[in-house]
Amino acid sequence: MPTASSPPPAPAPAHAAASTRLVLGLAATVRHDGHGGVADDLDTPEGLTAWVRDHAGLLPEALAGRRYRADDAAPSRVRSLRLAVRTLCAHAVRPGEPSPADARRLLPLAEAVTRLNEAAARVPVVPVLTWRPGSAPAVRDEPVPGAGPAAPDRSADLLDAALARAALAFVAGPDRERLRACHAPRCVRYFLKEHPRQEWCKPSCGNRARVARHLARGRERV
Repeated sequence: MPTASSPPPAPAPAHAAASTRLVLGLAATVRHDGHGGVADDLDTPEGLTAWVRDHAGLLPEALAGRRYRADDAAPSRVRSLRLAVRTLCAHAVRPGEPSPADARRLLPLAEAVTRLNEAAARVPVVPVLTWRPGSAPAVRDEPVPGAGPAAPDRSADLLDAALARAALAFVAGPDRERLRACHAPRCVRYFLKEHPRQEWCKPSCGNRARVARHLARGRERV
């Protein structure tokens, strides 16, 4: 684990960076609801459909654009993978504390790993390079033509495999070393530490944390 005096790690390759963005995006679908509880952006098919479309650039082409539409079973499948992802995130931040949202609901580590490995194996994929005029080259995993389940609609397996494979790439890659849980009031996010003194995922969380500390010191003096 890098120390405060360590130089920042080298930037992750584009493929690894895409996996990191997808994993953090999935983990962030659990969020504070503003009233002391936790909200879930994936509790309905419509919520999952919107999330997939927002992250289409990080997913296989078959899920891109407006092609994907979650059915009634899809949110439960993806939430199951998300729990495994957040379990791995909680282990990655040790010896730090996990997100408050995870304190009482994490899977055993071996179960989380097995869940993701099995999902990643549902659809064989190969890395595919795209390089469009005016943009940087990009690589993402695409299904092997003709491989995998024979059902016409393979979107559920494609999505499960893509999310699981991104999680495996993330936890085995360099960005894992920078992962932290934000412990500011009303935040349950995981984030990447960008500089040695960073404690929170964004400035607004830092402001809330400083206000909370100030109020706590005031109460101690009373």
